[in-house]
Amino acid sequence: MFKPVISRPWTCSRCVQRQIQARRLLFTTAFHFSVSQPALVDKADPGTLHDDRTLRQIFDSQNVWKDFSQSSRHWDNGRNKGLFQNRYLSEPAGFEEFANRTLTKARSIVEQVLRSSSVDDYRQIARRLDRLSDLLCRVIDVSDFVRATHPDPMMQAAATRAYATMFEYMNILNTTKGLDTQLNLAIGNADIVAGWSEEELAVAQILKRDFSKSAIDLPQSQRERFVLLSQEISEVGQAFVDYMAPEIPQLTFQSSRLHGMDPILAQQSAQWDRIILPTLSTAAVNALRSVHDESVRREIFMAARTASNASVQRLEILLGKRAELARLSNFESFAHLSLGDKMAKTPEAVNKFLLALSKDNRGVAETEMAELLKFKASKYKTSTPVLYPWDKDYFMARLLSTVPSNGRHADFLSSYFSVGTVMQGLSRLFTRLYGVRFVPRETLPGETWNSDVRRLDVVSETDGHVAVLYCDLFSRPGKSPNPAHFTLRCSREITKQELDEATASVHSLFVSPDEAANDGMATSRSSGILKQLPTIALICDFATTSNPNLPSLLSFGEVRTLFHEMGHAIHSILGRTSLQNVSGTRCATDFSELPSILMEHFAADPTVLALFARHYETDQPLPYELVAQTLALEKMFEGCDTENQILLSMTDQIYHSPVPLSPAFDSTKIYHTLQGEHGVFPPDPQGTRWQGFFGHLYGYGSSYYSYLFDRVLAKRVWEVVFDNGHGGKGIDPESGERMKEQVLKWGGGRDPWKCLAEVLRDGRVEHGGETAMEIVGSWGVKGQGEGSS
Repeated sequence: MFKPVISRPWTCSRCVQRQIQARRLLFTTAFHFSVSQPALVDKADPGTLHDDRTLRQIFDSQNVWKDFSQSSRHWDNGRNKGLFQNRYLSEPAGFEEFANRTLTKARSIVEQVLRSSSVDDYRQIARRLDRLSDLLCRVIDVSDFVRATHPDPMMQAAATRAYATMFEYMNILNTTKGLDTQLNLAIGNADIVAGWSEEELAVAQILKRDFSKSAIDLPQSQRERFVLLSQEISEVGQAFVDYMAPEIPQLTFQSSRLHGMDPILAQQSAQWDRIILPTLSTAAVNALRSVHDESVRREIFMAARTASNASVQRLEILLGKRAELARLSNFESFAHLSLGDKMAKTPEAVNKFLLALSKDNRGVAETEMAELLKFKASKYKTSTPVLYPWDKDYFMARLLSTVPSNGRHADFLSSYFSVGTVMQGLSRLFTRLYGVRFVPRETLPGETWNSDVRRLDVVSETDGHVAVLYCDLFSRPGKSPNPAHFTLRCSREITKQELDEATASVHSLFVSPDEAANDGMATSRSSGILKQLPTIALICDFATTSNPNLPSLLSFGEVRTLFHEMGHAIHSILGRTSLQNVSGTRCATDFSELPSILMEHFAADPTVLALFARHYETDQPLPYELVAQTLALEKMFEGCDTENQILLSMTDQIYHSPVPLSPAFDSTKIYHTLQGEHGVFPPDPQGTRWQGFFGHLYGYGSSYYSYLFDRVLAKRVWEVVFDNGHGGKGIDPESGERMKEQVLKWGGGRDPWKCLAEVLRDGRVEHGGETAMEIVGSWGVKGQGEGSS
């Protein structure tokens, strides 16, 4: 019930390819900020123009950032203001105080809810439970972020203890039957429900579903079994992810057999006249794409697609325990249990979507397969070519290499994408679409976890300060390479009762009740109501240069990664709801990737790129044909990638059906059968068992389809709302307003099908269900990432 939403980056095959980026060359030419800025900020006053220039400079010059960030160090004699300006978190011991004071507030709310007896009490239940959830998340979300990100081991340890304390209390609440009873009484009173706002009703329904998933209605012995199964699933699931391994850890070849492989990678793996390739390595992937000897490719492919017996056994135990948990909870399957709060609702609807999408994609995949066969026939001088599984990557790479393209010169293209220029462009784009912009803000002592973290305040043309964004974008030792968006604190209305409580017990750490009510973190009264502002951390791992005055340059893939993560951020920023359970990205899992994937379309649009993409030395605008060539190359085998994602999604659905309860359950046979029935490209040979590497089965069990689903939705929104970017629609304020008012501002506070129907003006999908899922599948994913000409 009371659960934090922790951002986990989705790793599809497209994302993995982007993460394998060659590090930028270190340029030696001096970078000057005297280069004139193009007049691209409309109706801007001098302050806005200054912010726009400063935004670029603080990301592109270490010296400028150092001067900018030091300007506040004299405030209050440099006194530590606490992480994110949370006054408790100025030292490790503060985590314990933060957790304990939060627990006191939480217990008081629980008592209020359990004592509810009057109509007015029951009207308040949805908001009170939402506040209770917010209190838990205040500690859990920040602690989870700090224990994974902060460089100080003592801060990490203190955050871990605070997390454990609050998580234990959350588990107690999830089994407190009185809370569920009181909520049901409120929901069962038609007069009370009629007086609730759309947000309050949505929160009540969310909490009711979460209570039912916690098996709160089961007899005591079954609830104990439920708790035990949940713990076992957590343990075996984490072990599956942590210890997945190939059956054969490495392969050894004579150097002469690896003709065609990148000589640098080969040299790095060489021992005398042999080359040793770890089975799951960049070198092995490169060899599979480049080595001319088919027998070598076959050996690499078989090893890389065969997980160890232990990995597969852990997976099958995980799936069996999930199926048992679902049956214990009176659900037909784990997928039925899990999908109830998603857009899909049922596995039957997911399968309708996947089958429709597979039908739409099949023609594309068949064309790509035919091209590969034709290419192999021309190289091997045969009229009856056969494409084996270990041929696919090799001939794709060779076919791509025949396409003339300047866009493959990544360093030349990246010269137009300094980090500061891209951040400047994102601010200009959001100004045009949504009326919000980024304003650089000096950080106070202790406010960030690393001196390299930039703080941006998000300022609205109409509402003033609306969010805080901490940007940790550059690589450093020990930092995770995975891009991610974290919501550290959600948007939520702070009630008069909370202010009264804060006034009565103003702590010495705080100077006002407003500050005390939000632990010192950002608030605003611009709407006339005190609100805690969305506070967001954005993490990337972009390479830096040795010269502090030279900018970090991004590949086009990295630009799209930054746009993608900013799509999550803008959802958090604009989803300024009064209740935190439905704030920003706290929406249905299969809807949450729509804004971020939509941003990838903006990243490829020529009108959007014209807002900012300029050469870091000459200030010349980006020649769009370079991007167009890159996109064309990516699209050459898009059908193959989509087919693979469809097959994985189908596999996920069957694995989370009742099938794992059968003594005859064989995860390998299921995966191979699906490949044979629904795939165009050659299936894995007998003897392989790739599913033992499918780590997403743990974190995204039964919802792996979500990324494909949101790719389709994003493409449809780009086509319908933004007209594929034609005629400057990619920066059109009316289109942006439509997206903001009908999707983004609602967070999870409105049925996503209703949001979708309104923004697309397509009533066929308003009520969801299997028919709507099938319609979405028929829209297909072709055209992902296209820019207009």
